[in-house]
Amino acid sequence: MHMGWPPVRRRLRAEALDRMAHMVRLAVAAGVGAAGQRYAGVARRMSTRHRLRMPYEMRMMFCKKCKTFIPPGSGSRVRLGSRPRAVRVTCRRCGHIYRKVLGPRR
Repeated sequence: MHMGWPPVRRRLRAEALDRMAHMVRLAVAAGVGAAGQRYAGVARRMSTRHRLRMPYEMRMMFCKKCKTFIPPGSGSRVRLGSRPRAVRVTCRRCGHIYRKVLGPRR
């Protein structure tokens, strides 16, 4: 019978998630420069080291192709499409476009 992670491991993972969120907040505050990339890289390595999946809000701040940090509003171009309803995000560094298809209007 598998009971999940041991309590110590569970606590370490929770602390790592908190530290990752803090590093991403610092990266957003630092912006597009080298400091922002460094903070974001540390957060990404934490998720790898502790085998944690980054929450969706954090994951969307990284380019899926070149893996660089894209701070909201300055490292990417965001466009809204009409058919199909989608958000298109273009990385300003490598030019990769990725789409998030939205559901039907309510």
